[in-house]
Amino acid sequence: QVQLDESGGGLVQAGGSLRLSCAASGRTFTSYAWGWFRQAPGKEREFVAVISWNGDRTIYADSVKGRFTISRDNSKNTIYLRVNSLKPEDTAVYYCAVHHRPLALSTRPPDYDFWGQGTQVTVSA
Repeated sequence: QVQLDESGGGLVQAGGSLRLSCAASGRTFTSYAWGWFRQAPGKEREFVAVISWNGDRTIYADSVKGRFTISRDNSKNTIYLRVNSLKPEDTAVYYCAVHHRPLALSTRPPDYDFWGQGTQVTVSA
């Protein structure tokens, strides 16, 4: 059974940093893009960042460019999201997900098959 487990969320003050992790078990996803998405209360799930299967390409939402960094360690079947200079509007549940097609890359949530349960990030003003 495939499982994605996020960790690293928490409560931080504006301007603070966190490192989110997402580890997969039950299957290896070295040939797949992974993404981070987030969902704030009352809002739709939105794209945050994606990294290609081999890590040579990344895409970020405009709202997080220059502040967030996505990375992956295929030897650990894990991806990371370093989040710096956090703002109150970054408060959300952050989800990792694996793309449904090998070698493909996209930012649309429907293109992702496997999802974690999410980790809460709360940024206080």
